[in-house]
Amino acid sequence: MDVGFLRDIGLSPGEITVYSTMLEAGSASANTLHEKTGIERRNVYDILNKLIERGLCSYITENKKRTFKATHPSAILNYIDDKKTGLDRLRDEAESRIPALTELYNETKPSINAQVFRGKEGIKAVWTDMLTMDGPSSKEICWIGAGRYVPKDMPTFFHHWNKRRIGLGIRWKNLIRQELRKEIDKPLQLEKIKFLPKEFSGNPTVISIYGNKVVNFQFGQDLFAFVIESKELADNYRRYHTYLWENVAER
Repeated sequence: MDVGFLRDIGLSPGEITVYSTMLEAGSASANTLHEKTGIERRNVYDILNKLIERGLCSYITENKKRTFKATHPSAILNYIDDKKTGLDRLRDEAESRIPALTELYNETKPSINAQVFRGKEGIKAVWTDMLTMDGPSSKEICWIGAGRYVPKDMPTFFHHWNKRRIGLGIRWKNLIRQELRKEIDKPLQLEKIKFLPKEFSGNPTVISIYGNKVVNFQFGQDLFAFVIESKELADNYRRYHTYLWENVAER
């Protein structure tokens, strides 16, 4: 697997080694990464934190044990776009490498999976993943409690992301918080909107359903996303969304 281009975009040799190992393993504990890479355990944790900050790694705590997983390889393109200066020439090379990395990523992906993302780069990684989904539900993203947080707080990212969404023909079916009724004049392109009653307003938490995944976003002082991949769960949440859309929400 050729990941040498990661050095050119600013990753250290240790970060490249840990990222590559996670990609090949699917998921791994810090101790497993220490054993597989030979990197000191303390340094492994430092590297993992840096990869999380860059949106290239996520984690889950299960049975009091934390495991780490590389995010979808398309997150690498986000990282390049954010860095911008001096990296434009590398984007084409990175794009040419993404299919091979994605194939490896998919080979090690379990049928039921959970991941935790932190910070702006983590949120961007989840949004980027929305554009990589496939299957019968791949052309629609459903939202519950949306507040236009990413368009407001990450306008440059959202502008480029939304152009890609429209180009891919991905629709939004958006249940928006009541307090945004006065702010929103009309839907975005390929978007349908309704407004939830004021009783649904509160803490800035949002649910997104896309493909076989359900995401709980926290858009408060600490940015946080918890992603569960399960077809059964996603289908059930879509039914919940449909009920709210047809029986509770208002135009």
